[in-house]
Amino acid sequence: MTGNEIREKFLQFFESKGHRRVRSSSLVPHGDPTLLFTNAGMNQFKDVFLGLEKREYNRATTAQKCVRAGGKHNDLENVGFTKRHHTFFEMMGNFSFGDYFKREAIAYAWELITSKEWFGIEKEKLYTTVFGGAEVAPGTTLGVDEEARVFWLEQNVPADRVVPIPGLKDNFWAMGDTGPCGPCSEIFYDMGPAASEEGHADCKFPCDCGRYVEIWNLVFMQFNRDSSGTLTPLPKPCVDTGMGLERTTAVLQGVVSNYDTDLFVPLLQRAAELCGVDEKKEEALEDGRGGAASLRVIADHARASTFLISDGVVPSNEGRGYVLRKIMRRGIYHGRVLGAKGPFLFEMVRTVADLMREAYPDPAESISRIVEIVRGEENRFTRALEVGLPRWEEDIRQMYSLPPKTADHTDLAREIYAARVNTGGMDNKYPGALAFRLYDTYGLPRDFIEDACRDVGLEVDWTGFEKAMEEQRTRARASWKGAHKDAANPAFAKIAENFKTEKDFYYDAAAKDVRVEAIIGKNGPVNELKAGESGEVVLDRTVIYAESGGQVADTGAFYDASGSQLLAEVTSAYYPVAGLVAHKVTAKETLRVGDRISVVADAERRGRIMRNHSGTHLVHAALRNILGTHVKQAGSLNAPDRLRFDFSHFAHVDGEELRDIEQQVNDEIRLNTEIDTAVTSLDNALASGALAFFGDKYPESNVRVVTIPDERAPRGFYSKELCGGIHVHRIGDIGVLKIVGEQSVAAGVRRIEAVTGIGALEHFQKQAQVLSQVAGKLNVGEDDVLATIEKLSQTVKALEKDLEAQKRKGALGQLDELVAKAQTVKGVKVIAEEVANVDREGLRQLVDSLRQKLGSGVVALGMPDDGKVVLIAGVTKDLTGKVHAGKLIQALAKQVGGSGGGRPDLAEAGGKDTAGLKTALLAVPSMVEALL
Repeated sequence: MTGNEIREKFLQFFESKGHRRVRSSSLVPHGDPTLLFTNAGMNQFKDVFLGLEKREYNRATTAQKCVRAGGKHNDLENVGFTKRHHTFFEMMGNFSFGDYFKREAIAYAWELITSKEWFGIEKEKLYTTVFGGAEVAPGTTLGVDEEARVFWLEQNVPADRVVPIPGLKDNFWAMGDTGPCGPCSEIFYDMGPAASEEGHADCKFPCDCGRYVEIWNLVFMQFNRDSSGTLTPLPKPCVDTGMGLERTTAVLQGVVSNYDTDLFVPLLQRAAELCGVDEKKEEALEDGRGGAASLRVIADHARASTFLISDGVVPSNEGRGYVLRKIMRRGIYHGRVLGAKGPFLFEMVRTVADLMREAYPDPAESISRIVEIVRGEENRFTRALEVGLPRWEEDIRQMYSLPPKTADHTDLAREIYAARVNTGGMDNKYPGALAFRLYDTYGLPRDFIEDACRDVGLEVDWTGFEKAMEEQRTRARASWKGAHKDAANPAFAKIAENFKTEKDFYYDAAAKDVRVEAIIGKNGPVNELKAGESGEVVLDRTVIYAESGGQVADTGAFYDASGSQLLAEVTSAYYPVAGLVAHKVTAKETLRVGDRISVVADAERRGRIMRNHSGTHLVHAALRNILGTHVKQAGSLNAPDRLRFDFSHFAHVDGEELRDIEQQVNDEIRLNTEIDTAVTSLDNALASGALAFFGDKYPESNVRVVTIPDERAPRGFYSKELCGGIHVHRIGDIGVLKIVGEQSVAAGVRRIEAVTGIGALEHFQKQAQVLSQVAGKLNVGEDDVLATIEKLSQTVKALEKDLEAQKRKGALGQLDELVAKAQTVKGVKVIAEEVANVDREGLRQLVDSLRQKLGSGVVALGMPDDGKVVLIAGVTKDLTGKVHAGKLIQALAKQVGGSGGGRPDLAEAGGKDTAGLKTALLAVPSMVEALL
């Protein structure tokens, strides 16, 4: 069986057992602040297990895209050097949400893997494990999972192949310190003695030498653990299983390494082709400096890069983008190790998209964007190497006080050795903090840094490196705001068991005879809120829109049944658990559970939000029409005052493109077509051409599809999106849309801001007022403002040019005076003076003129400039072997709280301490004397 066939067979098996096939969720977890990336099949069902969400099915099966390359679950450094580590992998699983439990889960697993109708693995090759007992919390001990053991024996698994494994490491699972937890049961496959990484010829299970490979883990969520460690049996225990596609494919295709399966072989072959090596010859080289290890790294990292970018992640210096950049640069580095002469990874992602198209069509549909992003990162990394390697050598030269690199200093290893001998054996450690700077700031991989240091006889202080890395990880975790995710407030979860809020906000902005179902105060459920108190109120139905999908919540009010007396002000609304709306209120009169009230949303505010939300759909469609279908939503905000739309695009959107987008949107508004909203299944919606967006999570059925028809379009619509928000009735209700801003928010992500309707009118009025005021100041008509400003601008430029020329002339007039102040240090003329009334360019010219005037000498000039210090040093060519202008300027800059550098003959620096300028310049002669 091929890898694709194995994936499909797994899903078909569980469909035949009454499971709902659920598509893979994004690699970017939706609404889960605890995860950097989706790293397990259960992630998309986490809210179901926590009681935050209910679904229409209680059995599910998936093949889930996963990445483990950051945070607690990080396999990155092992990838390529083992048979089974990956950054990107697929986890097949079956799930029971309070339906079946251990007996059925074990029976299903054994049938699938051993039945000739399905996987047909030889039973003699299989071993199973059960939880062998452990102290799961202080004072709380669980014994062997005899239930699971009995159920394996029911499947006729020999008793000596059902092995209890004690401890919490391998056979006990917990979602966190508190919450759902329970024992695990695993299935292992005997790969045979050839797979042993320690050369074992006849070891017994469960030896961990690599011979016995775990292929399936069955997690039985049996308990809830509270903060004291007490375990309470769950009323509806659940099942969560995970079977790695790559490992299972290796077993079924009869190979030891995952990389020898048809999931990877085409990628290894393509990598070898692009890097100009023979794949078979490289298999003999396993030290990472060429060989199959590097090919495996490239193959794996190309998969991870393709899917992460497809799911909306772009390379950056923080959070998810930082991890993606690290993965990509590690892959690029291994290509260079193999001898790749230019960019190649962008070609690898094409192969990945083609290979995975059957199961995951999204990357192929976005391939032009993915290729562009990868190619750009390859070019950036090439530049990083060009900058990072000189930085590394400069660090070493400073460590050992070696002279600057010149044609006479080419053997760095020999120079270092000589310096260590001359100083009586200096430390040969390259500092960890400097190594991490190369790794983090310049993007040089660890292997690269280690090899470069080894080649010149140095070791890297990896302890210091790890310390610096942990500090960076702390910063990175803060940048994506990782946090603990609690289970739902028990009050909300209990209400949600039998009740869902009826959503009337799609149809009206006011409702009568609405029942107060529950009130949650600061300390939990209460029967009433008194005047002045705040709380959260659940109603049986509501016209208040709860914040979701980028649309802000409504505000409004509760009135008594007659609609005349104000009971509470509504400041917001949200979903504490799926299907339940909580209203944040401040009571004006006593509000009680069971009251029948009237609910009113702020209709004028909602109208503004609706116009902006419908405008967002128009902007998205216009972006795809004009910039290309690679454009994908990467975030949005639909508020009363504006709309904000973030989208994937690799270049600045220029003024002409923005005008075209704005024009097309307003042309569509003038058609005034009626917006169509339909409710259907997710599959039908996607098949009809509706767009689904990065990071959003949709139900399998009852999804809302918002369509803006256009009979002129080939498919009969201008825009068609999955959307749970509220929209205008006819597109002409928007009135007009005006783009007010476009900017970059991250690498490969742009942002457009716009206003509509009344907001657009207010914008036009403000702009008109500004124009009128400017015309008044210039004493011209509004039509003449631009020409007048242009004329004034030219006049100002001419005056500034004249002023600069006068300053430079004045500066050059100081030549003789400055030359007269030259000091002689060991036979070398040195000028170190502060000058005034000159700009930076004039200072450069003055330094050059002084060098020429001296014929041979050193010049250092400084001046205060807008509260800062400017320093420029020049050295005549005959002296650069002794006095390096770059080194001199660095020493000067430190004395004024700044930094700088440059060539041996000319260098510049800046500083913050203007008061220290005179003192710094006075020190120049002694600095030069030390160098002569």
